[in-house]
Amino acid sequence: MNESFQALVLDQTDDHLHAKVTDVKLDALPKEEDGNVLVEVHYSALNYKDALGLTEPGKIINQYPFIPGCEFVGKVIESDHLDFKAGDEVIATGFGIGERHFGGFSQFAQVPGNWLVKLPKGMDMREAITIGTPGLTAMLSIDALESAGVRPGEEVLVTGATGGVGSFSIILLHKLGYHVIASTGKTDSPYLQALGVDTVIDRHELEGAVRPLARQRFDAAIDSIGGATLANILSQTRYEGAVAACGLVGGSDLPTTVYPFILRGVKLIGIDSVMQPIVRRLKAWERLDELLDSNVLNHMIHEIPLHDIPRHAEAMMRGELSGRTVVRIHD
Repeated sequence: MNESFQALVLDQTDDHLHAKVTDVKLDALPKEEDGNVLVEVHYSALNYKDALGLTEPGKIINQYPFIPGCEFVGKVIESDHLDFKAGDEVIATGFGIGERHFGGFSQFAQVPGNWLVKLPKGMDMREAITIGTPGLTAMLSIDALESAGVRPGEEVLVTGATGGVGSFSIILLHKLGYHVIASTGKTDSPYLQALGVDTVIDRHELEGAVRPLARQRFDAAIDSIGGATLANILSQTRYEGAVAACGLVGGSDLPTTVYPFILRGVKLIGIDSVMQPIVRRLKAWERLDELLDSNVLNHMIHEIPLHDIPRHAEAMMRGELSGRTVVRIHD
């Protein structure tokens, strides 16, 4: 194996970030003492968190030079971990990958085996990375809503509908028999209709002044926006409904009151996909494998090469991208 490889390296000079594809020596990868696994990366993906790290100094990444990329899929080359051997196809998401630990915008990555999940049988690597963190987050959100008593046939709102988590939430909810309401700034999007949306509302309906309690509109919601949007959703959720909160694109403040919780019994459930135990991840991936098919995945994918990441990160921050942006590591 070559002693160097190519990766997108992010660096900072005078508060200015710059990223370029360059050669990196293999020994620059962090060596893990507990079950070290070296993976040849085949695909990564561009998430909002990645875009933020590439465009806003100190927001996500605080050490430079650094290899970003919060997730990757590839083939095991070397392993000190008992559960993995050379040739295994694996996916890595969360655990600080691409934030505190060198990530997947690289031809090789080295992580502890406890951070890896083997691909479900019958799922190829491109399908796995297309699902990735957004699909996992959406599945965990739906699992949480179901545990809270939400049932097929009920009306579930999805915010950030054209984004990764939103898109997968729509696909999965539609497949499971829910009535899906999409909140988006792209109300005429044929993309959303193809995913299985039943009703589309303008996102501005949820961005105004927050009332402690408003007209009950939704049985449940999956929200990746946060801020005033989440507060408005809580005030408009029906009696004993549930809201899964999994993002903060619109801000981290929550300008609400206790009224939705104590007068309507609304449940607010936080969803974290970063530190989820492997057992729960495996269950979610098994369910994703069961519910998703390749035709749907191909409809939502946009594939780019490694060197195009910075340009697409800027476009993502401007809200210009839809669906899933997959990074092809080997041209």
